[in-house]
Amino acid sequence: MKEWKYAVIGIAVIVAAAILARAYTYKYRAQDTVVVTGLGETEFTSDLIVWSGTLTAEAQNVAAGYAQIEASKAKVQEYLVRKGLPADAAVFEFVNVDKQFAPVYNANGNWAGQRFTGYELRQRFTVESSDVETVETISREISSLIAQGVSIEAYAPDYYYTKLDDVKMGLIETASADARMRAEKIAANAGTKIGKVASARMGVFQITGANSNEEFSAGGSFNTSSRNKKARITMRIEYRVK
Repeated sequence: MKEWKYAVIGIAVIVAAAILARAYTYKYRAQDTVVVTGLGETEFTSDLIVWSGTLTAEAQNVAAGYAQIEASKAKVQEYLVRKGLPADAAVFEFVNVDKQFAPVYNANGNWAGQRFTGYELRQRFTVESSDVETVETISREISSLIAQGVSIEAYAPDYYYTKLDDVKMGLIETASADARMRAEKIAANAGTKIGKVASARMGVFQITGANSNEEFSAGGSFNTSSRNKKARITMRIEYRVK
């Protein structure tokens, strides 16, 4: 029995030693890496523009208001054609109709209720085009429509890029190459070489206006107000050291 007892103890000691040896080896290997962050940046020009506005009208009855909206709509379409766009370039939404009221006060200046003053009608439209230059000019020269009696609220255009996925893939490649170059320099200074990639993690994709001071966002920036943009991405890569 004593021999069996000693044999069990011996096996336990061997197993414990093996576990400790493997733990030490893993710890050593885990520390035998280098972690770097690579950067990829590029500038590009938007190839899609979206401009929108709202036609408004005020009238004592809905029919008269609709007539004003239709007249304004026709002038907007004519304006687009004169500028080189098709008449159907503008997509018009449904017309919103709201009753308008004015407060009524008695002789003592106390509020006595309200009276109906008429209707306000609003119709939003959107122009989406790859002809960025033309639509940009149209949005700047909207005063010519106002001079024709069109009641319009125009908004600043938004700019997009339809090949954004290509930009993103290119930046990932650039950032990865930048990370490898940094890792190789670090390894060379330490008298060693880098090996295989142990792990890689992509940072947040950021799009800001070119030559702007926009701050980056933790969730990613996506600028639509600038025609010329800058895209940025980082890659955090861990390399094993040979």
